[in-house]
Amino acid sequence: MIGQGTAGLDRVERAQAVAALRRGIELGMRHIDTAERYGDGRVEPIVAEAIAGRRDEVFLVSKVSGSHASRDGTVAACEGSLRRLRTDRLDCYLLHWPGPHPLEETVEAFEGLRRAGKIRSWGVSNLAGGAFAEVVRLAGPRLSCNQVVYNLERRDHERDVLPACREHGIAMVGYSPLRAGELPPADSPGGVILRDVAHAHGATPAQVVLSFLLRHSGAFVIPMATTIAHVEQNAAAADLEVGPGEIRMIEAAFPVADRGPHRVGR
Repeated sequence: MIGQGTAGLDRVERAQAVAALRRGIELGMRHIDTAERYGDGRVEPIVAEAIAGRRDEVFLVSKVSGSHASRDGTVAACEGSLRRLRTDRLDCYLLHWPGPHPLEETVEAFEGLRRAGKIRSWGVSNLAGGAFAEVVRLAGPRLSCNQVVYNLERRDHERDVLPACREHGIAMVGYSPLRAGELPPADSPGGVILRDVAHAHGATPAQVVLSFLLRHSGAFVIPMATTIAHVEQNAAAADLEVGPGEIRMIEAAFPVADRGPHRVGR
């Protein structure tokens, strides 16, 4: 995943970000997530540079801002993303946030884009509660995923969004799984547990967090990485298997908080 944090990159940092994305592709991390709003459109060209000559190897996702998600606005936003990404199609296109436009219009636009071959699938982001139920009612099996913030501090979606996604055959995609690197302090009770589990597996606390979040079927996470070292560390987490007892300890240290059914996002 490459996101807002790359908006102000200088030339050297941009090259590092491109190299990191390319390394991720080499390691099999082929879900690349971006959005029109990231860097006011300046991030999608970085992704385009990284996937040049390798477009068919990646699963490319972008998003339309809620403020643009009218019927015509969604189509125009998609065409803008396609130009910046230098591709003729997106593998998945998401409504980034709920906005002022009726969901019916957005769904109609997504379906038109799919029929035209400009997108292969579509979904939503940051929808929960009634809003998510409404888009499921409108879209049914055409809805491919719901992308929500999901990390140790935001496990509440395990209680509502994830069961709803499973019921309807929709993937739950978790963003910010490592909270932009803000892991629990090493000397906190939760931090000590993560450190001890990591030590037992010859891993890092961040890898333990990713393994823990990946334990549910029907859910996967998209950690952001802008360096090759971070990409390689994230990729290695896929091979880490945290045991049942360790999972129980982590669950107890980071319980599901009651944030209400409609509170989503960063």
